[in-house]
Amino acid sequence: MNIFDIYLDKIKKLAIKLNKKNVIEIPECLNEINVDVPPPQFDCDISTNVAMVLSKLNKKSPIDLANQLSELIKKDDKNIFSINVAKPGFINIKFEGSFWNNFLKEMIDNHKTFGVNNEQKKNKYLVEFVSANPTGPLHVGHCRGAVIGDVISNILNFNQHKVTKEYYVNDHGNQIISFTKSVYLRIREILNNEKFPTDNPDLYPGDYLIDIAKNIISENKKFIFDNFDNISRELTKLSVDQSLKMIKLNLNSLGINHDNFASETEIVNNNEVQLVVDKLKKCNFVYQGKIKAPKGEDKNDWIERDQLLFKSTDFGDDKDRALQKSDKSWTYFANDVAYHNNKLKRKFDILINILGSDHAGYVKRITSVVEALSGKKNILICKVSQLVKLIKDGKLFKMSKRKGDYITVEDLINEVGKDAVRFIMLNRSSDVELDFDFSKVKEKSKDNPLYYVQYCYARISSVYRHIGKNINDDVNVASYNFNYSSEEIKILRKISEWPKCIEVSSNKLEPHRIPIYLYELSSQFHTYWNMGKDNEEKRFINNEKKISDEKLIFLKAIANVIKSGMDIVGVTSPEKM
Repeated sequence: MNIFDIYLDKIKKLAIKLNKKNVIEIPECLNEINVDVPPPQFDCDISTNVAMVLSKLNKKSPIDLANQLSELIKKDDKNIFSINVAKPGFINIKFEGSFWNNFLKEMIDNHKTFGVNNEQKKNKYLVEFVSANPTGPLHVGHCRGAVIGDVISNILNFNQHKVTKEYYVNDHGNQIISFTKSVYLRIREILNNEKFPTDNPDLYPGDYLIDIAKNIISENKKFIFDNFDNISRELTKLSVDQSLKMIKLNLNSLGINHDNFASETEIVNNNEVQLVVDKLKKCNFVYQGKIKAPKGEDKNDWIERDQLLFKSTDFGDDKDRALQKSDKSWTYFANDVAYHNNKLKRKFDILINILGSDHAGYVKRITSVVEALSGKKNILICKVSQLVKLIKDGKLFKMSKRKGDYITVEDLINEVGKDAVRFIMLNRSSDVELDFDFSKVKEKSKDNPLYYVQYCYARISSVYRHIGKNINDDVNVASYNFNYSSEEIKILRKISEWPKCIEVSSNKLEPHRIPIYLYELSSQFHTYWNMGKDNEEKRFINNEKKISDEKLIFLKAIANVIKSGMDIVGVTSPEKM
């Protein structure tokens, strides 16, 4: 039951009806009209901007038109208790108590689908996230993007879209050559006591390579490691496979499982790069030319080379992009173009890429080429996951991947647990930097959002446990009629916002809205719970160890939404803490 959609539909139908009676003028499209969550200063349940949208066309002030429409909206609607108008022209609606009684019943009866947008077209999504080079374990820099991608997928799945989660394995290029060489030298170190050149900047120095090397040795006993050139191809595959095993374990410990792992090497070996370039040529989207020096670059230091270029400026990019180098080898961008063409051939409606902060400048060029290949705008949506600042003992922990001095996903989980990692990584919008304070995420207070939300669910569970019932049991509410207090209606009002939260999170791909909403709902609940400390009438369980059906079902509604949201975020809802 989405009360915002219900009343948006009612208001639009009323506007159309009034237009047919020549009472008001309306535009061809009514999409600018909305029914939304009212600001905190308005004592009401929903708010609409319909008067402000229609005022100019009707040559009336928004306030005057709002007053006129208010009376018509309230007419014959028994659910509405009152309507008032607020500047600059909002129409604010407050419902009768009976409305909330019926809302609660329907929400409880349909708690598994409460929040799902059944009116929305269902799409086929491909969500690509993490896609870290298979050259080492996942570190905290990958962790935030991993959680964001997974929770976006969960939100879309909850809203009944079809979602495929994909990891693009960058197993081609110079970094893989360096990685394989590093593994080889670690193998030589183990087998022949040859010292590993840790000071070589072209190699990966991390100790994790020792484990990879040991695994390769034990699983390939007939393999002879005496000449790198002779075994480089086979060793590359073995090394990448071992690294991917490690990465998958990292992801699994984070509660993440991808549906598919796509290989860059396979894309290249299947001649998909040449095929997509030919496709772009046929459409006249490529040309032979030279890239001028970027802004800020000294022209004297810039060498203009004759290259095969994609006309990305035709699609909103700030400069054309090279597909082929002067030596005729493909650029990394060309390989990525082929990969995205591969995505398009798989007939997804919408492609989503979760990119690290170091790839922010990559957004325009890849969205432009996907538009060129598909003929559609916005078929590829890129979300950038900004940096995570780690704070330990009140100090900023600076990572150096080059030195092997960095915190891995495994380190993070071992320190604070999977739930804390996932929840806190969503605590801010993905496009702003995030502070991850190790001490704060362990606190048992309202300053730790995860604890505060989990404690809400545990408190409700304790009430059910106290009377010998299980919080997960279904309840029959058909025969009940409740009369809730103003404090309880305030919480019910917050519960009614859940479908709106899901809708916006899904449409805007903003997963941080979910934990923020859960924290706000939990905060309202804890405030109400604490009233019982000073007022016996406000306690959920009285001195006779009993609780009314009214309060029991009220608690059930809160718990259902908390559990639904925590499942989407991918964290537990403990019944005891």
